[in-house]
This record gives sequence, C-alpha cells and structure tokens, in this order.
Amino acid sequence: MAEPDRSIVVCALYKFARLAEHDRIRQPLQAVMASHKVRGTLLLAAEGVNGTVAGSEEGIDAVLAFLNADDRLSPIECKLSYATAQPFRHSNVKLKNEIVTMGVEGIDPNQVVGTYVEPEDWNALISDPDVLVVDTRNTYEVGLGTFKGAVDPKTETFRDFPTYAAEHLASSRDKKIAMFCTGGIRCEKSTAFLKQNGFSQVYHLKGGILKYLETVPTTDTLWEGECYVFDERVTVDHRMRPGSYRLCRACRLPIAAADTTHSQYEEGVSCPRCFSKITEADRERFREREKQFRLARQNGKDHIGAEVKDEVADCRRRRCAKTSKAGQK
Repeated sequence: MAEPDRSIVVCALYKFARLAEHDRIRQPLQAVMASHKVRGTLLLAAEGVNGTVAGSEEGIDAVLAFLNADDRLSPIECKLSYATAQPFRHSNVKLKNEIVTMGVEGIDPNQVVGTYVEPEDWNALISDPDVLVVDTRNTYEVGLGTFKGAVDPKTETFRDFPTYAAEHLASSRDKKIAMFCTGGIRCEKSTAFLKQNGFSQVYHLKGGILKYLETVPTTDTLWEGECYVFDERVTVDHRMRPGSYRLCRACRLPIAAADTTHSQYEEGVSCPRCFSKITEADRERFREREKQFRLARQNGKDHIGAEVKDEVADCRRRRCAKTSKAGQK
C-alpha cells in the first residue's frame, strides 16, 4: 500500500487539567502557532485544552513541545492524520468556559471517568448483546457513519446529552454502557457525567473513532460509513483518507454529492438542510460573502472575514437547530 501524503500533518489534541490563569497561555501559544505557520483552533479553559491544528511536521512538533513543557498538560492526548492541503483557513487560540461544552458544572474527568477500552478490544465489547452502545456525537455526525448497532441519541449539540441521559438512560444504571465519539474528549465528560449520576458500568473507546480507524484493520472493522472531522476534509474513511462529503458554507453542515444537484443548493448560500431556515436577506448576504471568498481565492489570499467564520457558523448552526426543534413540537 502506498504511503499517505504527509505534507500536512493534522493533529487533534486535548487534555483535561486544572489550568489556573489559563489566559496567560493564550498569547505564547498563539505566537508558537504563528511562527511555525500552524493553522487551526485551540480552546483554553480552566479545565484544560482542546482543538485541532494542522501544519508541517516541524510546526506540529513545536506546538506539542510547547504544550508538553507544561507539567499539567504532559503528556497531552493527540492523534495524527495527514492531508494533501491545509484544512484550515486561519490560526486561533480561544478562551472558553469549557473545552467541550456540556453546560453542567462540577463534571471533572480527572476525578471520575468511565473505563477506557483500547481499540483492539472494542469489537468484543460492543458485540456483547448485553452492552448498550451509545454514540455521543451530534445527530448530523451519526448520520454519516457510526458503529454497527449503536444508538443515536439524536442530540443537536453536546449540551443535549444530559437531557438525553435523564430521559433515556436512567433505567440502564446497572447495565453495561459503551460510549464513543470522534477523538475521545466528549466521552471523557459524558462518562464522568454518568458515573457521577450513579451509573456503575460505563466504558468508552480510548482515542475515539479516529484511533479505532487508525488501529483496526478494515477486514475486522465494525465501523460503518465515514467519520465527520472538524476541518475542511469534512469526513475521513477507514483508511483516514478524505471522505466523500463536503460542507455547506451557509450552515457548515456536511452534504453529500447528491445534495449539490438539488434545486435548493447554491454554493456558499444554502443547501437542502438549511434552505427553509434562512431568510432571503441571509441568502443575499451569503451570496456577497461567497463572491468575496472567490475573489480572495483568485488572488491567493484568505478572505478578511476568515477569523470570525467559525463563530458565525456556530451561531448559525445553533439557530438552525432551534428552528428544527420548534418545527417538531
């Protein structure tokens, strides 16, 4: 098999740690990323660090060396994959209340967490008919791929997980529950949440789906479909190659090739998912933004609004989710 193109290293990393005055880390970390031309977003909070960055091998090594130099963060949890082009438009270090937002105070994976299961042992666990397998990711992610037999909680955001657990898992407190997510961080919090609420047998996939895809041969896999990743690759397949989906630039949700032929699809403006949830005024603004993006690309530059793209996208995704829920009542 041919070696993967390693020109761009993509590094997903996180660490739960007590970071007093975490705001002091922001500027020097941003400087390391800038000086080594590393792009992506890292989140800093009092509970630790989380994010995905991409750049040259030397650049990623520099970022990891900076983080591991802090005893509270060493050794940092990271997973590496590769891309043929830079999957991020900009570089940012953001200060947050949580590095993965559940919205429940007092959840500390450093104090209590579920039992880690190595990727090599995961198939045996989830093949047990007495084990309840729960996908802790958002429903749009689950729709692109998941493990055979896994339950989709149909959550729009990770904030919905506590409500799902209260409404659907309460009767399974003494049952074996196996949970998984993209890289492992959401399961750190979700298993800690369940353990702190009296669930006795909680397990989670160490390193998440990405580590499983990297470790388990395709001949032995119980994974079905593609895995959503939070960068311009959109999804990866079992061999960690860019998948078949692309992003709608309006709602920032994944779309299949067939969606791009739909009458409601307009590049950078709308897709069948979001067409009915945005106004005509929104569409006009998105058309103008897409025009600016195209002009910037022609000139070999990033659009001036790239730095706020993720924040705008998050707001738009939440608004679409609320609209969708309202329509279901």
